[in-house]
Amino acid sequence: MKKQQQLLISGTFLDEISHDIPHQNWGRKEWDADFAHMANMGIDTVILIRSGYRRFLTYPSDYLIGKKGCYRPPVDLVEMFLELSLKYGMDFYFGIYDSGTYWDTGNMLNELDVNRYVIEEAYQKYGHHKAFKGWYLSLELSRKTKGAVDAIAGLGRHCKAVSGGLPVLISPWIDGKKAVMASEGALSKQEQVSLETHYTEWDEIFDGIKGPIDTVAFQDGHVDFHELEDFLQINKELADKHGLASWTNIESFDRDMPIKFMPIKFEKLLLKLEAAQRAGCDKAITFEFSHFMSPQSAYLQAGHLYNRYMEHFKLFG
Repeated sequence: MKKQQQLLISGTFLDEISHDIPHQNWGRKEWDADFAHMANMGIDTVILIRSGYRRFLTYPSDYLIGKKGCYRPPVDLVEMFLELSLKYGMDFYFGIYDSGTYWDTGNMLNELDVNRYVIEEAYQKYGHHKAFKGWYLSLELSRKTKGAVDAIAGLGRHCKAVSGGLPVLISPWIDGKKAVMASEGALSKQEQVSLETHYTEWDEIFDGIKGPIDTVAFQDGHVDFHELEDFLQINKELADKHGLASWTNIESFDRDMPIKFMPIKFEKLLLKLEAAQRAGCDKAITFEFSHFMSPQSAYLQAGHLYNRYMEHFKLFG
């Protein structure tokens, strides 16, 4: 029997517009150094987590500034990230806009109209870059998300129509015991989805989004470590059934700590990576390198996590 190739982290989100993680105030020098660290670790894919959140933007969007009252950013980060992606041989996925309306109302359909314009504008501005290789739909969905299937499928179709069929990625979450809002004090909840219900619901969701969506990378931090492999196996089985690529989004921050959020213990990261390999995931990405694994992160522990990872997989030198 052919030995399965070691699954390593080869992609990361870029969390430049966040609402629950401190900003690191990096300029081009720091970002260039971070891309170099990513490349040393074997990262070949970077995914902008979102191009804007509420009024804050990563690029000077004439549409969002003029129509939605967003603030004009001092630096065009999308342009910078595309240039650095090319320099370090990485594929860049553009993350769409998050107005915040979904988080306020629970209805994802409100995000459709604004993002049609953003998708068109972004591809017109940046589609000529060689590193622009795909799209990320920033609207995180799970079970019972109102309007989710129609919104995700509609946005995926529009991304493909505008860009000539470039791939579209989503990163949903499992409704496990750790699926609590970052603003909540509790670390877990009593109710969680069963494996059977997870299978049934995501079978239906995948059936509704296949075609417009190419890749699904479930967030892996919402269930306990000993439960994760079973959920990942279901995700992989359903992805194969519906013709989707099954990645895993390995969270490099710790959901078990009362401080939200700190770099994860290496042992926990390794448990999740090994579970994803056994489940047959096609690729491992992380949320996210710059805060939680980078040697230059504001968190001292992040550099230590990077060192343990590089030592364990013999990537130094």
